[in-house]
Amino acid sequence: MNKYKSLLEEISDSIPAKKRLFIGLITLTSVLLSLFLILLWIIPYIGLKSIHPFAPYILAFIIIVLILFIAWSSLGLVLSILWKRNILFAHKIRGLTIKFFLPLMVLVGKLFGISKQKVRASFIKVNNELVLSEYKKYSPNEVLLLLPHCLQNSRCSRRLTYNIYNCKLCGKCPIADLIKLHKKFGVHMAIATGGTIARRIVVQTRPKMIIAVACERDLASGIQDTYPLPVYGILNQRPKGPCLDTLVPIGQVEKALGHFVIQK
Repeated sequence: MNKYKSLLEEISDSIPAKKRLFIGLITLTSVLLSLFLILLWIIPYIGLKSIHPFAPYILAFIIIVLILFIAWSSLGLVLSILWKRNILFAHKIRGLTIKFFLPLMVLVGKLFGISKQKVRASFIKVNNELVLSEYKKYSPNEVLLLLPHCLQNSRCSRRLTYNIYNCKLCGKCPIADLIKLHKKFGVHMAIATGGTIARRIVVQTRPKMIIAVACERDLASGIQDTYPLPVYGILNQRPKGPCLDTLVPIGQVEKALGHFVIQK
């Protein structure tokens, strides 16, 4: 439990976005979807009677069920976020949030002048807490530490995408420290140059859990692409801008590995 609290503190420190942004957007998105469904029922109500007397009531029943499902899924997620445990089977509907709600939340956020980056960061923070709330441990060979190529020093001539052991361990970029963690915990480790390569690595290694380092866009996209695999996301640091000599909080990576990996 102490490790769990420590990781929650790491999430709070490393991801500046507020959880209340996610809660507000998912609530607003749910309300707007419900209103849209109600309009679908009201507008054709008169015309449906000409098809069959019970047609309006059948459509109303379907719409009510959909509204209740939207309310249940969003309420379950909000309560799970607030109470830091699975409420109303929120872990079962994480995929709904990932595949369905997130794109809509980005659109709703845009209407209110909220950047995609903030919405995605908030989503990553919530996703991490939901993954932590499952309290699962994995053997080392079931965990993949997936890294972006931009962590490698841009002046380095070594190619690490296909073989991380090509690294000279010179210490000029975070890769050397990450390889040490990879050896310490015995997990799979790979470097991807993009989404296509990352998906190929996941297919080849077939992990049951992923600890991924990337920017907000790539992490949110990766979480969506790899569902239902649980992904714990760690945001990289970009002192020179995106995709160039990025950094990663090594301590947070080590704590995440220590939390999720069964150690002998």
